[in-house]
Amino acid sequence: MKQPREKHTVFIGAGSNIGDRTGNLQQALDMLDEFPQTSIGKISRVYHSEPFGSVEQEWFFNAVFQLYTAHSPQTLFSYCQQIERRMGRPAEHMRWGPRIIDLDILLYDDATHDLETLTIPHPEISNRKFVLLPLLDIDNPLHPVIGKTMSELLEACPDNSTIEPYSHMLLKHRGSRR
Repeated sequence: MKQPREKHTVFIGAGSNIGDRTGNLQQALDMLDEFPQTSIGKISRVYHSEPFGSVEQEWFFNAVFQLYTAHSPQTLFSYCQQIERRMGRPAEHMRWGPRIIDLDILLYDDATHDLETLTIPHPEISNRKFVLLPLLDIDNPLHPVIGKTMSELLEACPDNSTIEPYSHMLLKHRGSRR
C-alpha cells in the first residue's frame, strides 16, 4: 500500500500590475488549486501597492496564498514559473518591472533552501510591506532565519511605500477539492 505524502504548508506571494490585475491574481490562484496534491488554505485580502523600484508603471495588486502541498520546493517553484509563462509573463523580464503575474514562494514550512534559482524563505520578505501585510492577514509565522515573527518584521520594515487594502476578495476555485 502506498503511503500518502506529507503535506507542507507554503505561503505564495502574488502580484500583478498589467491588465485585469485582480483577474490575474484569481487566475493564478485557480491554477495553483488545480495542481495535483496541492490545496488552497487561507487567502489574504488584495492590496493596492505602489510599485517598487524606479520604473514608471501601474500600481500593483498583491495577495498571499496559503497552500498545502506534497511537492518539493523545486517542483512547486517550477509549477509557479509555468503558471507565469502560461499567463503571458516572458521568461526574461526586467527586475521590478511591470508584470502580468509574479508568484514567489515566501515560506515553505519552517525550512530553508538556498539554491541558485530558489531561496526560501524569500530573501526580501522583511523589506516588503506588500508581502508582510497580506501574509499577516492569514498567519504570523516565525521567519526561520531571522527568528522574528512577521508582525515583528513589519514593525522594523524599512519599506515606506504606500499600500492599502482593496475591496476585491479572491475566492477559492469553485471546483476546489476541499
